[in-house]
Amino acid sequence: MSQIEKKNVYNRERSKTQVKSTVMKKTSQALAALMIVSMLLPVLAFAAVNFNSVTYDKYNRTITGSVYSDTYTVSDSVYFTVYSDSATKNVLPSSFNATNFKTVDGVTYYDFNISLTSVSVAVYDAVYVKTTDGAAEAVYGVLNTGVSVNPINSGSTGWGGGGGGGGSISNDGVIEVFGDSVDAFTLQRAFEKSKEVKLKIKGEKLAIPADALAEALKKGGVSVTIINDNGTYTLPLAAMKFEALAKELGAELKDTKINVTIAKVADATAEDVTKAVYAAGGSPIKNAVDFNVTASGNSKSVDVDFGSTYVSRTLNVNKNLDAKKATGALYNETTKKLSFVPSTFASKDGQTVATLKRNGNSIYTVIEANKSFEDLASHWSKADVEMLANKLVVEGAADKQFQPDRNITRAEFAALVVRSLGLNSVTANTYFTDINSSAWYAGVVASASKAGIINGYEDNTFRPDAQITREELAAMIIRSLSYAGVASEVSESNQAQQLAKFKDSSKIVWAKKEIAAAVNAGIINGLTDDTIGSAEKATRSQAATMLKRYLKLADFID
Repeated sequence: MSQIEKKNVYNRERSKTQVKSTVMKKTSQALAALMIVSMLLPVLAFAAVNFNSVTYDKYNRTITGSVYSDTYTVSDSVYFTVYSDSATKNVLPSSFNATNFKTVDGVTYYDFNISLTSVSVAVYDAVYVKTTDGAAEAVYGVLNTGVSVNPINSGSTGWGGGGGGGGSISNDGVIEVFGDSVDAFTLQRAFEKSKEVKLKIKGEKLAIPADALAEALKKGGVSVTIINDNGTYTLPLAAMKFEALAKELGAELKDTKINVTIAKVADATAEDVTKAVYAAGGSPIKNAVDFNVTASGNSKSVDVDFGSTYVSRTLNVNKNLDAKKATGALYNETTKKLSFVPSTFASKDGQTVATLKRNGNSIYTVIEANKSFEDLASHWSKADVEMLANKLVVEGAADKQFQPDRNITRAEFAALVVRSLGLNSVTANTYFTDINSSAWYAGVVASASKAGIINGYEDNTFRPDAQITREELAAMIIRSLSYAGVASEVSESNQAQQLAKFKDSSKIVWAKKEIAAAVNAGIINGLTDDTIGSAEKATRSQAATMLKRYLKLADFID
């Protein structure tokens, strides 16, 4: 073969190689592009398999979670392929089948637990779900921090507007929520693991399906607590009338959401709260947090009323506190003042958790005070009075004066009771004929009457300026305990036993059972060892001491 012929053959072979190389290169690029597109935007059979939860444990190198399907009903119809986080998005050599499955009402639920300990690549950034025919269903992103994130494409998984819906569930019923909502199935599975479900959220708001809460409530003894960096909120499920809320909204229960907010207040409001703290004679300890619960559906929203049920919420404080000087406080945006909120404190490792209890939503904070009164220096009630003054329950009668031995009026004690229960004043008075709507006590008397704490006389008067008797005071304290949810009634035999020790018990006019209950609970003692003094006028110090005893019994203070 001549030199020219050899050169022509070489050129033809080289041309074939170049063409082949170009084709292979373009094919590889196309495949890579298709893989990326399939990961980011799967389009086949979206409704077949839906993610419920996914969690990647980087330490144990496992991926766990669950999916559900309304199409496939056999255990080997869903398998999982894991992509590494390398530049080429390498597919692991093995697929992983679902481990457990059950079918309920035509929907099959699958659990999966993928162990990656035998694979050399340490970090994976996606779980890619396929069916047996190879059709892509959805892609779910998994961070290498061990925290699950929103699906790259949720398809028909039920995640709404703000993302989220599912969540990883621990064995003790703790849900790490994805986004700002949780779906009914995730809640159902959490309640299967624990009756005390906790929902941890990254943001400040969470939407919960009302029908799932209503269904869980039927089982009894369940609770739901929402947790974020600002605090916690435990929903009083038994006090939430889900069907009535849906009816008020004009919505079906299945379309009704319970929306919980645990949010830091805006800067302007925070400044107002700080001013209110100092005006109340205290020092700010915790940033103010807005706790709120609403129901929504049918493009409407309403506030959720808990009635007389006290709802627990917590705030974290970055220091140890003296429970005798600290209190939870409510900030009123209208009056720009603070008021007492029943609250207890638990400290550990230099941190304090304040638990605030109240049957309403508002802005809450924690303050500390160290108040004293000159006329209490050697008085027997000094400790009790100063504790309640620090907690914004009692106030001085004048500058640095408490006047502990002055008799207290019925209106003054009504105000103390309303404060101690954390109740709002009622603006309109429709209860007593001798209460002027402009009187300073009109709102608190109306509030105490509405709560069943006080009764008037037969002529429909309240007699606000009359000095309160020990009999009347004991009755109001026992009713306050009942409102707080504490049973204090005594049997007839125990009633007789409690009163038999007092030789003047026959002088009790109408409140024998209340005084007996107060004596039994340790709230009221005799004036002497053998006299109760039911008709005697009560003093400010006696009233404060009885308030303190009932607040401790109700677990409203430490």
